[in-house]
Amino acid sequence: MSIYTKARKHLEKVDPVLFEALTKIGDPDLPTKRVPSEYFQALCNEIIAQQLSGKVADVIFGRFLSLFLNQEVTPKAILNLTHDQLRGVGMSNSKASFLHDLAQKVETRQLELEKLSGLTNQEVLTHLTKVKGIGPWTAEMFLMFTLGRSDLFSLGDQGLKNAIKRLYNLETTTPEVLTTISSKWSPYRTYACLILWKSLDNR
Repeated sequence: MSIYTKARKHLEKVDPVLFEALTKIGDPDLPTKRVPSEYFQALCNEIIAQQLSGKVADVIFGRFLSLFLNQEVTPKAILNLTHDQLRGVGMSNSKASFLHDLAQKVETRQLELEKLSGLTNQEVLTHLTKVKGIGPWTAEMFLMFTLGRSDLFSLGDQGLKNAIKRLYNLETTTPEVLTTISSKWSPYRTYACLILWKSLDNR
């Protein structure tokens, strides 16, 4: 039985509101679990995408990749770029600093990316948030979209808050309310998040 089928059956049983949204918009695309050699570039992408729309983030990330002339994005390559070169592709001053900090921590083995796949969700969050500019949201997106973890909900994601507020006709979305609603989706909370994000695109 595929994860789509399992998740559908679970949501149909525990949450008619979200299941109705799913039947209207169709299955979301599941993230493809990445291999360790792709983790560093994925984290760079997550940092660049912070507080930006998907389209804007994609444009800036494309410019960022062009700095490497079709070569691999490595910590050493980023450390060889100046702050102004990173700023020149359209990222903020703080994000340029965050990328240099990430590269420095990976290059000096303070952050061992290849070990992340063997850690629990909480352990990954603890490790990644030691890097400047990586907070819970960025770490959670990495867990979902790079490590392919299937049971995560991001309390700090504004898109999820907006989708839940609309679907459930809520005036406010406090952490307590969000936790109560999302806890029943376990062990498919990531899949539920994908439905919620897709529902915003299909309004």
